[in-house]
Amino acid sequence: MTERAVSYEKKSAVAIVTIDNPPLNVMNQQVTRELKEAFAALKEDNETVAVILTGAGDRAFMAGADIKEFPNLIGRKGIKADFLEGHAFLNEIDQFPKPTIAVLNGLTFGGGCELALTCDLRIAEEHAQVGLPEIKLGLFPGGGGTQRLPRTVGDAKAKELMFTGDPIDAAEAKNIGLVSYVVPKGEGLQKALELAGRMTRHSLPALSKIKKAVDQGLSTSLDEGLDLEAELFEEVFQTEDIKEGVQAFIEKRKPAFSHK
Repeated sequence: MTERAVSYEKKSAVAIVTIDNPPLNVMNQQVTRELKEAFAALKEDNETVAVILTGAGDRAFMAGADIKEFPNLIGRKGIKADFLEGHAFLNEIDQFPKPTIAVLNGLTFGGGCELALTCDLRIAEEHAQVGLPEIKLGLFPGGGGTQRLPRTVGDAKAKELMFTGDPIDAAEAKNIGLVSYVVPKGEGLQKALELAGRMTRHSLPALSKIKKAVDQGLSTSLDEGLDLEAELFEEVFQTEDIKEGVQAFIEKRKPAFSHK
């Protein structure tokens, strides 16, 4: 029986998804399938409020795609649908209705960088290297990199990283806004758990609506975004959690949210 390449564990309201495909946790069909399964399960898990995604070991978060799968694509036409399937998988993580944090605990190249970009926040350990080296193979980022990276760091810096294929270190990744925090080696998960803990004490419906308002609003005009915000604001007033939150405030106690 093939060993699983992706697993998850739960710590209170936080789930930790770990990619374990040694030696460098590369993306292949098994990893893709099992990541989909993990996020699908956690989406329906009412106890999980936030998800942390990381790689096993300390060498790599994910060092790209499995290049050994590429020769089968060379010269073939009519395979756009296959690539769109890959986009659909990454979109599922991007649109996951709960906060997500990627812990970059080593090499984060190519598809690994593109996977990290689907998460809401990224934390890098100080030894991490981040890059999109596809140009060095005569390729370009085809897993959403040309779209998500410019939206994160701006078009000029994104083009520089993709045109050169050269990696950047954790400090530079923070400087350009690609990651939110840089921590010592081995401390990424601890920082992510601390950050997630500050989120999971709040209402999941409200957290989900913040994420939806921001993500969808960025692809619309300001007026359309404000209309969406008003729609979601109306919806949040129908939740059980707002009743609890307001009552707890009046009673001067901590709210006990049901995430409903």
